Amino acid sequence: MNFQLSEEHLMIQGAARDFAQNECKPGVIERDEKMQHPTALVKRMAELGFLGMMVSPEYGGSGLDTISYVLAMEEISKVDASCSVIMSVNNSLVCWGIEAFGSEEQKQKYLPDLALGNMIGAFCLSEPEAGSDATSQRTTAIDMGDHYLLNGTKNWITNGGHAGLYLVIAQSHTEKKHRGINVFIVDRNWKGVTVGAKENKMGIRASDTHSIMFQDVIVPKENRIGEDGFGFKFAMKTLDGGRIGIASQALGIASGAYELAVAYSKERQSFGKPISNHQAIQFKLADMATQIEAARLLCLKAAYLKDTNQPYGPAAAMAKLFASETAMQVTTEAVQVHGGYGYVKEYHVERLMRDAKITQIYEGTSEIQRLVIARSVLED
Repeated sequence: MNFQLSEEHLMIQGAARDFAQNECKPGVIERDEKMQHPTALVKRMAELGFLGMMVSPEYGGSGLDTISYVLAMEEISKVDASCSVIMSVNNSLVCWGIEAFGSEEQKQKYLPDLALGNMIGAFCLSEPEAGSDATSQRTTAIDMGDHYLLNGTKNWITNGGHAGLYLVIAQSHTEKKHRGINVFIVDRNWKGVTVGAKENKMGIRASDTHSIMFQDVIVPKENRIGEDGFGFKFAMKTLDGGRIGIASQALGIASGAYELAVAYSKERQSFGKPISNHQAIQFKLADMATQIEAARLLCLKAAYLKDTNQPYGPAAAMAKLFASETAMQVTTEAVQVHGGYGYVKEYHVERLMRDAKITQIYEGTSEIQRLVIARSVLED
């Protein structure tokens, strides 16, 4: 068992760290306050190859492994989780889903633009009445012979306002329940596609989250991914990989808060000495470091299993569950270490604490992760 990163991994990690610290950090507080989409930074992520990290070079991607993706996600999430979630959705859910299950024509047509950042993608699964219960799709795609007619509303769509392409999960055969669900590649500019108002969120405020409405949208047959009825299986398989991305995001948020807490504890004086000399603070930092290292190992294990074509669904669920819980615990403690300063925006940790919360919710809540893990345990 080798715990050493390769030279290539270290290079990617370093490039992501430099980008985060030198380009994302300036202005991150202002973007959060103003809910300002990091458009210029998304363009830079494309230039650096971060938007199509795992896409094959033949389709314009970097052709890197999942471990590289985890390392880059952690470093960027330490500073700006809004940037990292844009990167995560484009990589894990959209690009990977099309490359893994799309036709050759679909890959050739869409992947280069997605990987090179000419457009970004969005994944449309959640609905007003279909969150954790993804089988209860009210959005319909009725087979009209030579096309599908798409109607419905999707909620909480990351990248919704800036995406040029949506992967839309919709019910085509109500009587078949989840076996009647399909997934479609939908162009944002098609007639009948409407983007709702941007959500005013607690965290990841610079990323755009919208409801997307579809009214009598004509979807060509060639834009369905996979066989008829493959949509639910597509969503579940894609979310397994997406959970590695969000676990890495949670890990990064925790790591960023921890690094800030360590640095502050060495500078802040209390009772005539740095607070890092007080056992109460030392114990907090020790617990934070241990939780983060455990979360990191879970993320890397899930990535390794995916890269080696082994079953990774339960490992991804464990990584997301533990890393997201760790992110909330560590960021809360980081605020505590900062004392009153931790409660003001200037010191970053309050923003990281707000960003951490969503990692327990999107791409499968902590409760859903526990169900996935429990089922895998009981099947053994």
